[in-house]
Amino acid sequence: MAVKTITITESAYKVLKSLKAPRESFSETIMRVAKRRPLKEFFGVLDRESGKRIESTLIEMRKRRNIAHKKRIGRIVKQFHGV
Repeated sequence: MAVKTITITESAYKVLKSLKAPRESFSETIMRVAKRRPLKEFFGVLDRESGKRIESTLIEMRKRRNIAHKKRIGRIVKQFHGV
């Protein structure tokens, strides 16, 4: 098995150490924490009301992002055409 040495801050080390289970290596901790989990594992974490609030907030944020994006594109087009 190949081994790599990494440098992390003291605060990152403390966080990683706090996540480490007894008899678990730091590599095992990183793999456990960083692994992708199927979305279905999160089913039922939120109640319906909380889920609806998050959904409506995300929809609103996307609308604002799209409006801002269109404005940026408009400014770029104007600059490109020398308007």
